[in-house]
Amino acid sequence: METPRRTVLAVGAAGAAALVTGCSKYGDEGGGSTSEQPTPAAPKTGEPPNSPAPAAGEELAKTSVIPVGGGKIFGDRKVVVTQPTSGDFKAFSAICTHQGCTVNKVADGTIDCPCHGSKFSIENASVVDGPAPRPLPPKQITVSGDTIMLT
Repeated sequence: METPRRTVLAVGAAGAAALVTGCSKYGDEGGGSTSEQPTPAAPKTGEPPNSPAPAAGEELAKTSVIPVGGGKIFGDRKVVVTQPTSGDFKAFSAICTHQGCTVNKVADGTIDCPCHGSKFSIENASVVDGPAPRPLPPKQITVSGDTIMLT
């Protein structure tokens, strides 16, 4: 008995779809083409984990949640805020310039990417340890009193 042409085409299409999904980058949701990694924890700013990025001038965090000599990652906003010295707040993209993973830690003066070990300075986001080819892009923030706003 011969296999109908439609059956062969349907099975071939299903196999191709599985192959494309299997070849998607690590961390893709649903096999899409984005290369960003999901962040494991929600920010502690009282916002739900899937909240939209803040509008210009909307509060991102209180200054008290950003440790001096460290920082905090806001994965849902794709922003990392650091405080290299007391009262000096900086903000950078939380997306690694190597392959688009989301950074996951700020420790020992660096912003760290879990995917391939890139580390960036908390002072200016320059590459401290590769393979990242360039610094994290800066983000604009405004500090007003004890409030940090993404602008």
